[in-house]
Amino acid sequence: MTTLAFALRARTFRSLRRHRNYRIFFTGQIVSLAGTWMQNVALAWLVIELSGSPLAIGALAFWRFLPFLVFGLVAGVVADRLESRKLVLATQGAAMAVSIALAVVTLTGTASLPIVYVLAALGGVALAFDAPGRQSLTFQMVGPRELPNAVALNSGLFNGSRVIGPAIAGLVIAAVGTGLCFVLNAVSFLAVLTALLLVREEELRPIERDPSARVVDGLRRAFGHVWNDPQLRLILSVVFVVSTVGFNFHVLVPLLAADTLHVGPEGFGFLSAAFGLGALVGALAAATFRGASWRLFSIGTGSFGVFALLLAPMHNAYAAGVILFAIGVSFTLFTANANALVQLAAPDHLRGRLIGIYLFAFLGLAPVGGLFAGWLAEIGGTSLAFAVAGVVSLATIAVANARRPKAAPLHAG
Repeated sequence: MTTLAFALRARTFRSLRRHRNYRIFFTGQIVSLAGTWMQNVALAWLVIELSGSPLAIGALAFWRFLPFLVFGLVAGVVADRLESRKLVLATQGAAMAVSIALAVVTLTGTASLPIVYVLAALGGVALAFDAPGRQSLTFQMVGPRELPNAVALNSGLFNGSRVIGPAIAGLVIAAVGTGLCFVLNAVSFLAVLTALLLVREEELRPIERDPSARVVDGLRRAFGHVWNDPQLRLILSVVFVVSTVGFNFHVLVPLLAADTLHVGPEGFGFLSAAFGLGALVGALAAATFRGASWRLFSIGTGSFGVFALLLAPMHNAYAAGVILFAIGVSFTLFTANANALVQLAAPDHLRGRLIGIYLFAFLGLAPVGGLFAGWLAEIGGTSLAFAVAGVVSLATIAVANARRPKAAPLHAG
């Protein structure tokens, strides 16, 4: 058993063992992402305090993710033209400035819904350009062979931060309010900025860039590549539909806590942490597999739909937490495999653009999805919103499995 456990651990964390740059960057992210999730929880709770309206939470999601709709595809072209490390340094610095501004308006008592929405949108702009640059940088750090493992570990770190960040945020908000969460997040950016400065550029995998890429022509070539790959086209279609209709937890979990379960900020932190813990477990499970596969992608999508349906009628906080844990596992199997399959299908000179298309599919219509989820919660509570998410997810993956070419490989690479 000890030998087996050692072998699994070695396989799960192989990217961290083999690549110094990735190890340093990953360490910086541990601190920074915990702060990010503190801010996400605080931002949603601040809007609840300012408005008490489900539609206002939906509007927050709209403004946070509108930049992905406007700039998501363009950001992929930018990522193909610029050096990834410098791009991520710039975007992380911009995100830090937004956190400082949120801290100032909250602590001085000048926060209002319009101000919060503007700052959320500015943070979204930074994130829209950060995401393809960060994904491209990960590829340069670990190379194609270790990419599925690194993507799963990144997902584990991102979602594992949902355990620590929301739990701390719930306690901090209950004790002193939302302002301190923004302060702590601003400070946390110093860790990832330091890590980026310590990255050795000579150890990064050189990739073919397209410095002359223009937005329209560059995107035309990227979409042409997607269109000519039937499995890639299906993956992005599933991601687009399920993410838009189903993955609106930034809207629904605070409403589940406040309006359905009536558990307050501490309960909100518990529910968010339960989802994050499940996502962490799912990411570690995904990291143990040797590669990404359609089968795991399909399992993640289908199980997400099933558990969303089980969550719909729940009115007990502990039962909801258990189901959110299972949803978190499913969510990460879905995202980690989709992300890796898209990147492994991308030639170097199109990688940023294909990542941009994936992120657009994942988050591009999140503003519409957030408003839709808020509207469903307004007319039928979170029960209706979760039920719709479950039905749409199950129907979408069923259609995709039926249409997937029989000759398509089970594994990418």
